Amino acid sequence: MSKKELNRAYIALGLVSFFWGTTFIASRIGAQHMPGLFLSAVRQFSSGLLMVSFFLLKGYKLPDWKSLKQITIQGIFLLSLANGLLTWALEYINSGFAAIISATVPLFVALFSVWLLRNAKLTFWMIAGLVIGFAGVVLIFYDYLNQLQGKSVAFGIVLAFLSVLAWTFGTVYTSRLKPATDILFSVGLQMLIAGIITMIFCFATGKYTDLSEIGSAAWMALIYLIFFGSLLAYSAYVFAISKLPPAFVSIYAYINPIVAVFFGWLMLHEKVNSGMLLGSLVTLGGVYMVNREYKKQKA
Repeated sequence: MSKKELNRAYIALGLVSFFWGTTFIASRIGAQHMPGLFLSAVRQFSSGLLMVSFFLLKGYKLPDWKSLKQITIQGIFLLSLANGLLTWALEYINSGFAAIISATVPLFVALFSVWLLRNAKLTFWMIAGLVIGFAGVVLIFYDYLNQLQGKSVAFGIVLAFLSVLAWTFGTVYTSRLKPATDILFSVGLQMLIAGIITMIFCFATGKYTDLSEIGSAAWMALIYLIFFGSLLAYSAYVFAISKLPPAFVSIYAYINPIVAVFFGWLMLHEKVNSGMLLGSLVTLGGVYMVNREYKKQKA
């Protein structure tokens, strides 16, 4: 790989690290004006439609049934479930808290890889990292204990963790595939298919709203998510992961919460105290230990 291409990959990773952190804020704003699941559905459908249309106009053909089935499974886990559940969770919990929960993804990726890929084993330091990582999450939870008396916050936390599990499984599943379709065209198809599936679920369950009735803040959040969260950041992520080692790309998971907590405090006046900051550092430290140990085993 040339130095120019490597620099582009680093720039792509920087875009992912920053813009995915800001999407927690935009999703939180949008989810206060419409059902989070519906927000995710519109975001994925619109982004996917734009990207797929672009490639079809360039003369690309739809992939064969086997590839389309794999793309559909990826879209369901990574977007319909992972992004959909996380955006739903943001109806109940703040953006910084959701971002910190999402930062445990590398931790679960290591565990799922041990279980599914059988190319790694649990070691002392990996177990220590797991314990430290979860201890940090518990430390953060401590600040929310007075809110857990209401079912809504607890429900949001459960949704966020289910989102992490869906993203983790989708990531490990994707790592086992050798796509026969152009990678960005595949991303567009993932978003379009996931958007359609999530949209059908929203209309079937009544979790939707009339877009003509939402305010300007919700529209700005939705447009930001479509263009910066999906078309720019998701495409940049796919480019970065195709050029750089996956373990190196995973550093975005450590930067996203910092961006989300800062902008949540700055723009939404979300509470940030010493307990939450300490818990965040402990969680990220545990995730780093697990990811580092897993990376050593793969090497």
